[in-house]
Amino acid sequence: MDYDIIISGGGIAGLTATAALAKAGFDVLCVDPTPPVTERDATGADLRSTAFLQPARQLLDDIGLWDRLSAHATPLQIMRIIDAGGPMSEPRMSKEFNAADISELPFGWNLPNWLLRREMATHLKTLSNVTYRTGVGAKTLFTRTGEARVGLSDGTRVHTRLVIAADGRGSPMREAAGIEMKTTRYGQKALAFSVTHTEPHENVSTEIHRTGGPFTLVPLPDFEDKHSSAIVWMEESAKAKALAELGVARFEETMNMRSCGVLGQLTLNSERTIWPIISQHAERLSGERIVLIAEAAHVLPPIGAQGLNMSLGDIRALRDLALARPERLGDAEMLAAYHSARITDIRTRIAGITLLNRTSMLSAPPLRDARAAGLKALYSFAPLRKSIMQLGLGARG
Repeated sequence: MDYDIIISGGGIAGLTATAALAKAGFDVLCVDPTPPVTERDATGADLRSTAFLQPARQLLDDIGLWDRLSAHATPLQIMRIIDAGGPMSEPRMSKEFNAADISELPFGWNLPNWLLRREMATHLKTLSNVTYRTGVGAKTLFTRTGEARVGLSDGTRVHTRLVIAADGRGSPMREAAGIEMKTTRYGQKALAFSVTHTEPHENVSTEIHRTGGPFTLVPLPDFEDKHSSAIVWMEESAKAKALAELGVARFEETMNMRSCGVLGQLTLNSERTIWPIISQHAERLSGERIVLIAEAAHVLPPIGAQGLNMSLGDIRALRDLALARPERLGDAEMLAAYHSARITDIRTRIAGITLLNRTSMLSAPPLRDARAAGLKALYSFAPLRKSIMQLGLGARG
């Protein structure tokens, strides 16, 4: 056998899975056809950010990644939700959910995606049982009861006990395994960019809900001695495309109206990227000698920091199963156990985030009023408020 595990995909989830399973003692090959863009201002840089919630940080700590990342992380102490569904740009209702109500730690820690890939890729180079290859992708898959054979884009073929598909929403390995996806399209796109602002964020992450979708500001470290945040702005597809094409001055004017002034004056300080908003999930999470994780298994709208944290839940479950019976790595019993361990949580969270997204998109005044009333009721009942916060962190209901 060439490797115990082959991981297709070198995004944040694929790199984390590589580190986790190498730490567990397995020989791992990670391949990605696209070399990572590891500089903020380089063409193709991923300008989104990732909020690692408490359970995710524990996993990163366990596998030796957190020490490398912690110096770059911004704590998220308060999650603020604003309803701005009225006719003016001012918020008509604002509620803050403080992590101190349920924990001594923040809800999570935010890091830029381009920096995560840089630090994670650097970490993998220190691991003797990892082979990390970029510019090479997994193209073909042939499985038998006892092994899988993966054809790579450079013409070579490798043998492994387990294939992990971490290769995105259009996963070639998932398609090669014949696993179907269920997809929901919302008619929305999201803009991602970063800004500086005149008021400090004070470690508060803010979601502003208004027709079209949420406008989310997530704290970042200061940039060139100025307060900084990452923004994900969801809108109806045509409006999002028009926003992406605006000149900087007009875009900043529109952005500042949409932000309700919560951080003072915002100034764009990065390129703008745009991508479609969908949700999707695999009909099953495993096949013969292959498992799906991250966006190969599930895709969510960017609400509530659930996407990558669900992916790290996949990785944690897979690692624990592999550690429990390493001699059974990749066999049918282990893969069935992985599917059972993850499928209910995935489908429940997708349903919840879909409901939140559709609620945020409401445009009719009576429905907007109902949304505001629901937020007020949720916040006012302390036991429910705390339960929602714990569920958001990944606690089981």
